[in-house]
Amino acid sequence: MRIIEIVMAVLAAAAALSGTTMAQQFPNKPLRLIVPFPPGGGNDILARFVGQRLAEVIGQQIIIDNRGGAGGLIGAELAAKAVPDGYTLFLASIGNLAFMPALHAKLPYDPVKDFAPLTLLATSAFVLVVNPSVPAKTVKELIALAKAKPGSLNYASAGQGSSLHLTGEIFKLATGTDLVHVAYKGGAPALTDLVAGQVQIMFGTTPATLPQVKAGKLRALGVSGAKRSAAAPEVPTIAEAGVPGFEVLNWYGIVAPGKTPAAIVQKLNRDLLAVLQSPQMIESLSAQGLEAAARSPEQFGAFIKSEIAKYAKVIKAANIRAE
Repeated sequence: MRIIEIVMAVLAAAAALSGTTMAQQFPNKPLRLIVPFPPGGGNDILARFVGQRLAEVIGQQIIIDNRGGAGGLIGAELAAKAVPDGYTLFLASIGNLAFMPALHAKLPYDPVKDFAPLTLLATSAFVLVVNPSVPAKTVKELIALAKAKPGSLNYASAGQGSSLHLTGEIFKLATGTDLVHVAYKGGAPALTDLVAGQVQIMFGTTPATLPQVKAGKLRALGVSGAKRSAAAPEVPTIAEAGVPGFEVLNWYGIVAPGKTPAAIVQKLNRDLLAVLQSPQMIESLSAQGLEAAARSPEQFGAFIKSEIAKYAKVIKAANIRAE
């Protein structure tokens, strides 16, 4: 028995040494950052923004790999099954890690076991926006319009089960309105059709929607957070605009495939924190309606578990199912 214990200890020490050696040599080639949505949406904008600065810190190129479809499922599965060597990263969000487990009886990945958390990147509120053709100027007016003509208004999302979809469903549940969901293959095409008037309403990410609002192409009625966005302080929260207690906070983070060596996880965490904690990054994120939220791998892992538990209750109560 003693011999077995010694052998196991030697193997564990060898594995730790191997991981440390890998970390010392890491990275020596470009990294891939998988984004589970098409180019142009809020996820993609943030990934390219952070990726550019991370590349400067580590001295290697960060290649953005857009793998949209199935509300983020395709990209998440690809990342979960990638080689766990630190060279493949994944832009995780509330949709693919917190919502999906409650929406699907069987996922092609485990949101906890198949990913190694690196850090939470940022949090933000969603923005409730409408095409200017919609007569409602406030959240209360939108609710009244929806109740006067049930099923006549539609809202776009980045796909069935995406964070934009779930936020819309939570809004419907909280307001007792009947809005028709129109799923797209990503936030960017959904936003394009909203601006064109093909759909009428959308809960959009702040980086993608605020430029359209400021350009006069969309009208912002409210933000989904507990406080107003620093990027658009004139827009009230949905709670203060007529739906007391309403709060849905979006978040983004970076994870690696499960079983990525601990030494590499810690190195990537340090590199990402160097990016996120710089005054320039904090200011730039704030201008986009995002709040920097750097965390340790352990803190981010605990956060993911708490979000899964939280939204499992919400989704069950709203009787929301993936199609």
